[in-house]
Amino acid sequence: MPLLYKEDWDETKERMLAWWAHENFGRCGLSVTALRKDAPDTPHPVCPDTPEARWLDLDYLSACCEWDHPRTFYGGEAFPIWHGGYPGYASHPCILGCDIDLDYATGWVHEHPALKGESIDCKDLQINETGPHLQFQLSFLRRAAAEAKGKSIPGVGAFGGVGDTLACLRGNERLLYDVLDRPDEVRAAELYLMDQWCRLYDRFHEITKEAAEGSTCWFGLWSPGKFYASHNDFSYMISPKTYEEVFLSGLRKQLEFLDHSVYHVDGIGAFVHVDMLCDLPNLQALQILPGAGKPGPLHYMDVLKKVQAAGKNLHISIGPNEVETALNELSARGLFIETWCETEDEARELLKKAEQWSSDWSGVSMPKEIPDGE
Repeated sequence: MPLLYKEDWDETKERMLAWWAHENFGRCGLSVTALRKDAPDTPHPVCPDTPEARWLDLDYLSACCEWDHPRTFYGGEAFPIWHGGYPGYASHPCILGCDIDLDYATGWVHEHPALKGESIDCKDLQINETGPHLQFQLSFLRRAAAEAKGKSIPGVGAFGGVGDTLACLRGNERLLYDVLDRPDEVRAAELYLMDQWCRLYDRFHEITKEAAEGSTCWFGLWSPGKFYASHNDFSYMISPKTYEEVFLSGLRKQLEFLDHSVYHVDGIGAFVHVDMLCDLPNLQALQILPGAGKPGPLHYMDVLKKVQAAGKNLHISIGPNEVETALNELSARGLFIETWCETEDEARELLKKAEQWSSDWSGVSMPKEIPDGE
């Protein structure tokens, strides 16, 4: 059925299913947003006067969604997600006992590790059922599912993943020593934490799945089953060999649990793991994100073509003026572009042009090896 803020939702779901299956549906996947022609001329809700209230006041978060969604044109595979931002307050580390510092833009957990001793045995870290972080997330998701139904899609949120949960619990510097000094203990801790993560996902998904007709998360893709954007930002600081020996088993467990996943390759330092990621049979897609202060994804064409040559779907975020270049250089098969336009007319025109530019449905040849340091 159509959504109030996404009239072609049924068609969008069909295109998303084709994209996950690596099939031709007439163009690349394209998510383009813009200001609607008929956007209501209403002021943005007044932000609460403390960072805590900015992130935890459900009335304010609801008002922000109700202000934003009617103003936004969701073109192509773009769709409205009912969410309140992702500062980390409801993340797995906080649910296990980490403190978090909130400001108006985000939250910071790494300054408050919960595992401070020599041991990294996580089995004493149990989910705090009555703690404020889990209780907030459950209340938030119940409200999201109720208010989004028929209008937008509620997401399960952003609550951690491979490597990064343990990095918060342990601290980045300490975990770097741990992967050298006690890799077997780190691997065991990762597997224990991933079991917990899967149980949390099931609880969150149970609340949102009916209204979502499946699932989404912090990432703008949709699946009829269980979807999450996998990641390990800690991997920026380790070698592919260390990733494979210590963290890969946890990632495999997560991918086996999910029906669909895109891996969020965040930062050029993480590009060294692309070969290993492309070998994972249960991973459908990779997002290539160079990171703050770096050139855009098209600057790293060797990496993008490597993903496509491996038969994986590819997600990139680029400017609207780069879409034609991307479709000239890359296969449209399995490609997903996220972009934006100033006006609804410009967004609609870009969608039409993307159909013309999406002429290459062939595979791509394997690129040369990525030079060291790139």
